[in-house]
Amino acid sequence: MASSKPRKQRLILYTAPRHRMVKMMSAHLSPALREKYGRRSFPVRTGDTVKILSGDFKGVEGKVKAVDIKRRRVYVENVTDKKADGSNVDVPIRVSKVMITQLNLDDKYRKSKLEEGVTAG
Repeated sequence: MASSKPRKQRLILYTAPRHRMVKMMSAHLSPALREKYGRRSFPVRTGDTVKILSGDFKGVEGKVKAVDIKRRRVYVENVTDKKADGSNVDVPIRVSKVMITQLNLDDKYRKSKLEEGVTAG
């Protein structure tokens, strides 16, 4: 069992290897997807459609443009901020603040992982 001390929890997050970070990039599935696949969350990938649940962009829905595993953030289309010079910059959103509404199932491995939950549930 991992320690309950905040300092050690942060250390685990910041020093985790990449294969563990991918699993930490999981977001909740929408109720329809949850019912269909029999699981609560799934790792976010580029191409998934997500809905932002909290923050300045609450209610915005769009495709994931990029995933920053090291910082645990996602970049969503139409979520930009205007800089002082007038140019737009993408705003990173925490994974915990998004819900997956549509999955990008181009990958065979990803599809098989989802099907595991259906047979087990």
